[in-house]
Amino acid sequence: MISAVANRHPDARVGVEAGVSGRHGWPALAALVLLSQLAGCALVREPEQPQSVPQPQVAIPTPVPVPPVTVTPAPPVQAVPVPPPAPPPATRHFELGAAATALVADAHKQAVSGNPMLAVSTLERALRIEPANPLLWIELGEAHETAGHYEQAGSMGHKALQLATGDPRAQAGAWRLIAESLKARDRNDEALEAEKKADLLSPR
Repeated sequence: MISAVANRHPDARVGVEAGVSGRHGWPALAALVLLSQLAGCALVREPEQPQSVPQPQVAIPTPVPVPPVTVTPAPPVQAVPVPPPAPPPATRHFELGAAATALVADAHKQAVSGNPMLAVSTLERALRIEPANPLLWIELGEAHETAGHYEQAGSMGHKALQLATGDPRAQAGAWRLIAESLKARDRNDEALEAEKKADLLSPR
C-alpha cells in the first residue's frame, strides 16, 4: 500500500519513508496494528455462556415405618335355633259324653282281650251317639289299626282331622293316627311329615 501511494505521489513516498524510518515510526505502526487486532477481537467475541443456576436441594423425607396390623378373626357366629311356631289358639275343646265314655272303655277292654272287631262294633255304637266328635273317630281308627286295617285307620284319621277344627289337641291326635297308618304301609316319608304336623300342633 505504501508503494502504491509512493508511485502516484513521489513526494509522499519520501515523507512516508521518512516517517517510518524516523525515530517514532515503528512504535506508532505497532500501536496501529495492535488497535486493529483488538477491534477485530471485539467484533468476533464469542457469546457468553449462560451461567448455570444451582438447583435447590429438596430434602426427601425419611419414610416412617408402619407397624404391622394384626387382624383378629371374628368369632364364628353361632346359629340361634328358631323355635317352632306356636300352635294356633284353641277355639274348641272336644270331650266325650258319659255314654260315649262308657262305650270307649268297653272297646278298650275288648281290644286288649284280643277282640279288635268287637271293639270296632262298640265304637260304632258310640259314634251313633256323637257322630261329630273327632275323638270317637280317632278311637275307631285305632281299633281298625289293631285289627290290621291300616288303610281304614288312615281314613278314620282324616275324618277326625276334618271334624277337629279349632282343637289343636284333637288335630294332633288325628295326624298321629294318620302317621301310624302310613308307617304300617311303608310310606315312611309321608308318615314323618304327618308326625311333624302333629308335634307342631301339640308337642308330646
